[in-house]
Amino acid sequence: MRPADLLDFTWQVVRGNRGRTLLILLAMGIGVAAVLIVTTLGEGARRYVLNQFSGLGANLLIVLPGRSETAGGTPGFLVGKMPRDLTIDDAQSLLRSRAVRRIAPLIVGAGDVHWNARTRATPVLGTTAEFIVVRQMDMGQGMFLPEGDPHHAQPVCVIGAKVKRELFQGKEAVGEWLRIGDRRFRVIGVIAAQGQSLGFDTDEIVVVPLAAAQALFNTESLFRIMIEAKSRSQVPFAKQDALDILRTRHEGERDVTVITQDAILSTFDRILGALTLAVAGIAAISLSVAGILIMNVMLISVSQRKREIGLLKALGASGGQVRLIFFTEAVLLALAGAVAGLLGGWIGQMMIADLYPDIPFTTPWWALIAAPLTALLTSVIFSVAPARQAARLDPVVALSSRK
Repeated sequence: MRPADLLDFTWQVVRGNRGRTLLILLAMGIGVAAVLIVTTLGEGARRYVLNQFSGLGANLLIVLPGRSETAGGTPGFLVGKMPRDLTIDDAQSLLRSRAVRRIAPLIVGAGDVHWNARTRATPVLGTTAEFIVVRQMDMGQGMFLPEGDPHHAQPVCVIGAKVKRELFQGKEAVGEWLRIGDRRFRVIGVIAAQGQSLGFDTDEIVVVPLAAAQALFNTESLFRIMIEAKSRSQVPFAKQDALDILRTRHEGERDVTVITQDAILSTFDRILGALTLAVAGIAAISLSVAGILIMNVMLISVSQRKREIGLLKALGASGGQVRLIFFTEAVLLALAGAVAGLLGGWIGQMMIADLYPDIPFTTPWWALIAAPLTALLTSVIFSVAPARQAARLDPVVALSSRK
């Protein structure tokens, strides 16, 4: 049988059983689309995290109180005692490292911000003038915190774009006085709108000098110390210097954790990558279900097409040619189902992207290859049993069958 005749014969069989064909295409299409959609979700989450961290700069390090290796978990608690507090002097001592360009100590709290008769609860961030450079943020109006001794602070503040919009409602904010708790601060600047970053809305914050935050929240302890290394190649040296300097200041005890952006990114990348593969594997099981459907339908087809198969064998078709007919039918159905699945996956991706425009949903290239290929292999594998059964039919018995 020539290839052209084989394809034409198979096409006639597929067209002649439209109900069966539609069921198989639906099952195969759903399986392929499911694989594409779940891998798109996983890849979108991974890219979102990467983009969020890349916005912080490539040379960023963060010093946290507590040693994660000691506690076996999140930094913050050593075995048997509380971690030593990080202080302003600790932060300033890090500038002795030749690998460190600048530092930005942080104190984070929450307070009610008052202006005239309006009040708004908002996160309050205490830091220094270097924070806006380290954090790679821009000013929309006015200026950021003034430089100077972090132990002494002027009663000034910088507010986020959303705070300005909700409190001042179109009026000029720079130059006005806010009250946070029992203290008054003059607004000297408004941070440019940036939106969500690592789950934190920078448009909602109020930034005050570090010493003012210490007085406002009655604490000497720093929440974090952000470090900007002089270059990406200097990041490992800056990390080691920070550990050594703070160990010397803390009586020889290593009681802090220094994390780098690369370490955070690699951790998230591994977690999200493994999650994407695991969920894709679960979705791929649906392709096995589709393969089983193909096998069952073809087994029924063999019993219904006995006389047709018997006639083919009586005309000289060999068992191998009969098997090839069934394999070709399975391949055609798999290819059509894969195309339908790719189209369905693309439509699903567009719908998800419309719902969550901030997340860069992209289907990974390997999923575009793996999903149709898995559908094709599944169809061929599960068509083996029906093809062998058809090839073993005796032409005389098959032609004498009433079915």
